[in-house]
Amino acid sequence: MGRMFAVEIVYRGIFQKNLAKNISRGIALAAKHDGKTAISFGRYGDSPERNGIPAKNFAIVATDAETLEEGMAKYEPKEVDISIAVDDTLCKGVESWAWYGLQPINKLLKPGGTLIVTSMHEPEVLIDMAHRKETPYNLAILKSIPSFAGLWVYKDDHTDVRILGAIAKVLPDLFSIESVEKAILEEWHEPLKATSARKSYERITTRPVQPTEGNAEKPYEFELPKWWEMREGLAIPSIHMGGGITDPTTQVAGGYRPERNPTFKKYSTRTMRPVVDFDTCVKCTLCWLQCPDSCFDVTPDGFYDANMQSCCGCGVCEAVCPVDNCITMVNESAFPDNASQWEMYRQDKPGYKTWLQEKIQHKPDRSHGFNIRGQYERQIDTMIADGTIEGGKEAITEKVNTDVGEASAGG
Repeated sequence: MGRMFAVEIVYRGIFQKNLAKNISRGIALAAKHDGKTAISFGRYGDSPERNGIPAKNFAIVATDAETLEEGMAKYEPKEVDISIAVDDTLCKGVESWAWYGLQPINKLLKPGGTLIVTSMHEPEVLIDMAHRKETPYNLAILKSIPSFAGLWVYKDDHTDVRILGAIAKVLPDLFSIESVEKAILEEWHEPLKATSARKSYERITTRPVQPTEGNAEKPYEFELPKWWEMREGLAIPSIHMGGGITDPTTQVAGGYRPERNPTFKKYSTRTMRPVVDFDTCVKCTLCWLQCPDSCFDVTPDGFYDANMQSCCGCGVCEAVCPVDNCITMVNESAFPDNASQWEMYRQDKPGYKTWLQEKIQHKPDRSHGFNIRGQYERQIDTMIADGTIEGGKEAITEKVNTDVGEASAGG
């Protein structure tokens, strides 16, 4: 029997669907040029996909057809050599539409396997976000702003080919960088993309992660019911009504917090979260009324507090708020927990104001799918204006495409 490799690509549903498909297909093509056989496929349980909800693609590579057939006979791999997260906020955990509960991003990694993440953060930031794993693994960071597009469009910023180059470096037994270059020229017919893959191969570095490192929180666990434990199919437990909220400073109760599903949380869907400036809030109710997931709690003093267990990060509240900078969407990686912002505000208003200004100061640098059309072009225009890179727009565009990491870090 030959050898088999497995790679999973974890991505944001809809926004990165084409990106994940390109990566998994590229893995299969590069393996073919390396004399191996392969297949790529999406996880059935994540269809239909939902906006931002984590989904998965897989690539199975084998040294011979018989071994590949063995791998294809499984619903999905139970362990993988490489996990790829094309959005660094996925390091906090993965809860798919199929619902397995919040699971660690590194759960399927074999001992000594590699987690490849697209991010501008340092390794320690991502390691603190990820759950601890019982066995050591490696973290490889592809310096890049997470690439978002949509179901019918695609942001061609070379993230896909750069990841293929990184794979060749961290797992040379899978395929060589030369095989990656051949696959790129065959599939995309663009020498510049082959150059991007080669540069990624040369620059990617890995950092060993020990079992003592990472988020010590215990991941969600469940046990499938036995056949004799199953209830009637129409017996669905209801969610109780909510109740009032107690002010942490005055102990006065009031307002309203609806009861929510105790196990299914939506926060793993988001790449950004709303930060509210309660001092400028005019209590217009628009965020509360327009939130598609009803995640705003009404506080005793009439404010609206986004419940971070329930918020999916869609950005509608920011869009409908009539007050400038009252609600600002901020990248999820900037937050260590889902604590209430309103409670923080009530307990220490000056401290909250300082915290808020610190969080929203990077608003111009954000990279979110709901922000604006043509954002990628505007990022390039910004680099021209501030002199980050010398040369005209064509030169800068090529620089961004071939080395997104350096360009993003500068701009």
